[in-house]
Amino acid sequence: MAELYQLAQRVASTDISVLILGESGVGKEVLAQYLHKSSGRSAAPIVELNCGALPAGLLESELFGHEVGAFTGAKQAKAGLFEVAHGGTVFLDEIGELPLELQVKLLRALEERKVTRVGGLKPRKVDIRFVAATNRDLLQAAKEGRFRQDLFYRLNGITMRIPPLRERRSEIVPLAEMFLAQHGQAAGLSTEARKRLSSHSWPGNVRQLKNVIERASVLCRGGVVQPEHLQLDQAQAQPSAAGSSPEALRQQAEDMEKRQIIEALEQCAGNQTKAARVLGLTRRALIGRLDKYGIPRPRKGQDS
Repeated sequence: MAELYQLAQRVASTDISVLILGESGVGKEVLAQYLHKSSGRSAAPIVELNCGALPAGLLESELFGHEVGAFTGAKQAKAGLFEVAHGGTVFLDEIGELPLELQVKLLRALEERKVTRVGGLKPRKVDIRFVAATNRDLLQAAKEGRFRQDLFYRLNGITMRIPPLRERRSEIVPLAEMFLAQHGQAAGLSTEARKRLSSHSWPGNVRQLKNVIERASVLCRGGVVQPEHLQLDQAQAQPSAAGSSPEALRQQAEDMEKRQIIEALEQCAGNQTKAARVLGLTRRALIGRLDKYGIPRPRKGQDS
């Protein structure tokens, strides 16, 4: 990770577009914020949007703004993210979820550095640095027609990949100790708790680790965190032997993520919105994983 942030430091001084790759929860947003704060644009805002969190209609308005009367309920004009971020940085997370029709408009905005509000005719100049992030294989999506190739190559000025937590085990305990100190309710980690943390597969990556530590710091009531406070299923721990192949580790992580999704849906009585919140995902991202793992979607009545 030190090398990654050294690269980020060098890239930050330029205006080249950056594409951040990594699984959910690895810290893509943190890296995007670091790029902005280390740049000459740090005095201006960084404006962030998760492309998987909104339907296409609202997404277009959020990105590009709208004029009065552009659609039902548009009683006031509104500046979009590109205008709000003028002089600063636009960060779009889950860029792979952006609908194809909006990809065309985004590409034009990036190439021309101008945006036109929904319902408007006047192009507005914008001066922004653009950073995007995804947990998808955009090149494969482009080959399959699910993502525009021209936009992919426009985004792909510099690619920065954040490894999953299971590939950087030496960072697990230090990160856990940092989160523990931030919460300030525990005396430390026991030796067995450290071992359990180090052997876990962490399909939810840093986000999951942070949630586990926050919960453990409450459960230990000011004492030392023990393995039982972590509430990690022992079956989800994996050996960290060097002989484990990357493919085997990836399969184990996917199996455990699938199990966690099923458990979250059961816990939330099939409510996809609540289950997504428990898992730290958007509802749209959760649906993508249901399809990926062949998990039947709950009936619509259960998601009310």
